[in-house]
Amino acid sequence: MRIGYLGAGTWGCALAQLLAQNGHEVVVWDYNSELIHLLRTTKRHPKLKGKALSDNISFVDSMEEAIADAEIIVESVTAGGIRSVLNQVTHFRKQLCPLVITSKGIEQKTGLLLPEIALEVFGFENRSLIGCMSGPSLADEVFQELPSSVVCSSYDSLLMHEVQKLFCAPHFRIYPNSDIHGICFGGAMKNIIAIACGISDALRFGDNAKAALMTRGLHEIRKLSVAKNCRPETLNGLSGLGDLFVTCSSQLSRNNRFGQLIAQGYSLVDAKEKIGMVVEGAYTVVSAYELGKEHEIPLPITNATYSMLYEGMAPKEAVKSLLQRAIKEEHL
Repeated sequence: MRIGYLGAGTWGCALAQLLAQNGHEVVVWDYNSELIHLLRTTKRHPKLKGKALSDNISFVDSMEEAIADAEIIVESVTAGGIRSVLNQVTHFRKQLCPLVITSKGIEQKTGLLLPEIALEVFGFENRSLIGCMSGPSLADEVFQELPSSVVCSSYDSLLMHEVQKLFCAPHFRIYPNSDIHGICFGGAMKNIIAIACGISDALRFGDNAKAALMTRGLHEIRKLSVAKNCRPETLNGLSGLGDLFVTCSSQLSRNNRFGQLIAQGYSLVDAKEKIGMVVEGAYTVVSAYELGKEHEIPLPITNATYSMLYEGMAPKEAVKSLLQRAIKEEHL
């Protein structure tokens, strides 16, 4: 197949490499023309170590060129930028083709999941063209062909299984799951908890504290998932618990490293600059905070993370406020 790929970050290039190795022709676009030029001339991503990118991948700085003859479009942009990118897709493609969402986030102000944004842009009549993929899949490890398992979904079962076949490889196992909202919600929310775990790591609170943050964080995710018409049990799988574990635990996780920088005294802006890549949790925490307020759902870890990033609360004060909350019976 000819695949139009939107986004040339580490995740985009890792998946483009996988698709190319599966025999597909992949045309990658990114708004960063300097990065596109570098990738075109060197066939190496500056943040991905090891082998060169496949000759089956070409890099262009024109979105129209990338998607003109595409049989399927895959996106790996940002939660904050996906709406404008999809609007451009509808401008260049009057006859739409299937779209696979691989970004993770929740739109600010609207509280929409990324497939819901695609529904708004493409129109409800094209819902069968929208699919997604999510799960514990660090870009560096996927690029190195280390074993990974993820989940795919769609509003349409035929497309869901097409996505599974498209990406499946000996080192990359994909499970279908019809709960598209639950899959995307888990992938978005775990980034917030990963920031909190990074802060805890930097403060040397230990593994007991991290286990508590991950467990209670998953509880928060499940509570809020109901507001987005997700199946809470989906969060026990790869796109919830699995993605939460790897993002909170790995030093390859940019959200975890971002949290560590915040605890070390870096400002929001300086910490983002230090990471050098988009930190989706810093964007999504605003959306989750807004959703919690709207639906009157208590989200203590999410709210504390929001306060540290946007209200100037000191990390140790945030921890103190969490520890002083009234203790209730544990309900799962």
